[in-house]
Amino acid sequence: MAQSTPQNSTEETGMDSPTGWQLLAGKQSRTEMINSLLNMPPHREFNKSELAEFADVSRKSVHTHLPVLSELGVVEAVPNSTPQRYRLNTDSEVTQLLIKLDGAANNAGPHAGD
Repeated sequence: MAQSTPQNSTEETGMDSPTGWQLLAGKQSRTEMINSLLNMPPHREFNKSELAEFADVSRKSVHTHLPVLSELGVVEAVPNSTPQRYRLNTDSEVTQLLIKLDGAANNAGPHAGD
């Protein structure tokens, strides 16, 4: 009986679904938004237009990426705010890890690995 060899299909490698890292860093405008969120004062509230301005991205980009960041727990909606306001969710495991990664990368310096 001939032995079959595994094929490197997307199903077998899991490449049909993005990794958590890809969800966070896969789009330049999303990384700009995360960078801006990490640089905001703690508990700073913002609406979509303000986030677009802070991150220097389009409102369309915020409209596209904010739901992903919300689903991942990076941001949370501020209850009873009109227009809807948001804030960095510092209680989220994902946010806490982003903050640790940001600190570790900053401590390593801008030329780490050169």
